Amino acid sequence: MSLSTAAADRSLRAPLPVLGRDVTVPLVTGGEVAYAALDYAASAPALQRVWDDVAAYAPYYGSVHRGAGYLSQLSTDLFENARGTVAEFLGCRPADQVVFTRSTTDSLNLLARALPAGCQVFVFETEHHASLLPWQDARVTCLDAPRTPQQAVRTLERALADRDPHGPALVCVTGASNVTGELWPVRELAAAAHAHGARIVLDAAQLVPHHPVDIGDLDVDWVAFSGHKLYAPFGSGVLAGRADWLQAAEPYLAGGGASRKVTRRQDGGVAVEWHDSAARHEAGSPNVIGVYSIASACKALTEAGWDTLVAREEHLIRTVREGLAGIPEVRILSLFGDDAPRVGVLSFVVDGWNSSHFAAALSAEYGIGVRDGLFCAHPLVRTLLGTDPQAQGECGAPEAAPGERSLNAVRVSFGAGTPDEHVERFVNAVRELVRDGARWQYRTEDGRCVPAV
Repeated sequence: MSLSTAAADRSLRAPLPVLGRDVTVPLVTGGEVAYAALDYAASAPALQRVWDDVAAYAPYYGSVHRGAGYLSQLSTDLFENARGTVAEFLGCRPADQVVFTRSTTDSLNLLARALPAGCQVFVFETEHHASLLPWQDARVTCLDAPRTPQQAVRTLERALADRDPHGPALVCVTGASNVTGELWPVRELAAAAHAHGARIVLDAAQLVPHHPVDIGDLDVDWVAFSGHKLYAPFGSGVLAGRADWLQAAEPYLAGGGASRKVTRRQDGGVAVEWHDSAARHEAGSPNVIGVYSIASACKALTEAGWDTLVAREEHLIRTVREGLAGIPEVRILSLFGDDAPRVGVLSFVVDGWNSSHFAAALSAEYGIGVRDGLFCAHPLVRTLLGTDPQAQGECGAPEAAPGERSLNAVRVSFGAGTPDEHVERFVNAVRELVRDGARWQYRTEDGRCVPAV
């Protein structure tokens, strides 16, 4: 191996360190093994860098805003500097606001509360529930699942062409599917939205940990994401983008921090003057540690270099896809086809297996953590699996309704903290389970498939 080849190989095998990489878990068959965390799409482990930054700050923790003490002033500076870090990370435009929330779900519910009267919302049935459900008080048009990126754009263009051209409209779309990992044509969808006088919000929960996201370059109006997907699991999220709808809306939460001035009225009530900055929607004591952890993760990913991170993740994706392709009983779920670009998220079903049973065996017998079920994207998974039931195993699907117990899948997901060994062990485990079957008996307990004692 040449020096240049060796250096390239090392770069593919040098993930950003995360907490939990040395944790061992027991196996039902005896002994212990290093835990392979392959459920990043649900919650990614904390980056070691994030943990270290939070630990270094913790002794200096203080109240944010309005505090006269040194620690309060330091914490306020740290909180507002984090806002600037996130704005830079997202390529925010000068007039954009960065609002700190609790999660992607919280961010999109905030935006839903800020919609102008009569706003029509367009959303594909393929969305995660976080971006599918918040718009219930608006006029919602749910679009059918497209089978190519080009069809997605055409479907949106047709729907927008038929809308009332004089009222406000919003398009909500994911950047990367939490079920298939496939990348959506965000830039093209944004162009279609704007051509028809609509705005667009990007659910970047599954995109921002894997690829750079630039609001200006994508030409989206808002971006929403969660810290816990971005290696910063401390309870914060982000809604970033245009300020006008947010400034015109009533505060998402009424309380301290959101108000500029509060006075008694002569009729005995209370008059309030709200902030028109991001503070308008950040009532209560801010989660400074959560916000700081997001900023720390943004810096760590930027400093690691997106070219390096993306190249390494594509290496992991190839390892999984090529490994599963060699197992005839495995079917990888996809909207856009095998050649579609994607992030490190793949879902699949195995002939003759209930997916909950399969995931339980991966955990109990191999120490591999994956996700099974409908992944809070019920319409999409039902579309991908079809209505014909798969063969049931001993265990049911935890998220499926009665009569749909076999409609579930297995999801494997990974990222910047995943060692090569984890994905290689996963592929080998799938191959062994399909070939030899489970080595243990399993039963259903509280809707979950667990090893029988």
